[in-house]
Amino acid sequence: MSRAALLLLADGRFPAGGYAHSGGVEAAVAHGAVHDTDSLEAFCRGRLHTTGLTTAGLAAAATAGHDPLLLDDAADARTPVPALRAVSRKLGRQMMRAARATFPSAELEHLAAQRPRGAHQPVVLGLAARAAGLAPVDAAHAAAYESAGGPATAAVRLLGLDPLSVSCLLARLGAETDNVAEQAADAAARVASAGIDALPSASSPLLDITGEQHAAWTVRLFAS
Repeated sequence: MSRAALLLLADGRFPAGGYAHSGGVEAAVAHGAVHDTDSLEAFCRGRLHTTGLTTAGLAAAATAGHDPLLLDDAADARTPVPALRAVSRKLGRQMMRAARATFPSAELEHLAAQRPRGAHQPVVLGLAARAAGLAPVDAAHAAAYESAGGPATAAVRLLGLDPLSVSCLLARLGAETDNVAEQAADAAARVASAGIDALPSASSPLLDITGEQHAAWTVRLFAS
């Protein structure tokens, strides 16, 4: 297992398209819910324990070798809003392109053939981690970190926040990010005996609502 592979997958510069998405923070800024570092921290913490936990579980399960098509269906069921399902699949297509070039594997090729319009991003992330020789908890860490790191980076651009303060914010969330990743990996380990329903399905209705609203905007900085 290469720790460098984990760093690469978790790096915002990995060409998987995440830099073009705000993780819901653009809408939160527009509504005034996020306006400074403290409110951004609250937003990132909430996203980590809902969307982050759910996506980390899916990624860990894919890395553990569970059927990616079943996991893709499970991701669909855990993403009730059409706009966010479309975003997840778009990110999945971009992640697939990067993963196939960087960590080629028969499993990635099979999923790409079975889901030509794109599989959900965390499922592709998990298969990429598996191809790179990483453990389920590693994929869970990458997904959990992205759930907070993506919005935090976007907020720097949207609000002109001090990037040093935002880095401190992410550091403060470090222990919680670890806990979320471990919870997700534990849930993925139970899939073999308890089925797909063992995976987390934490929801964030407000993110769902604002995600659908954001998709209808004619002018926006981020794709989601």
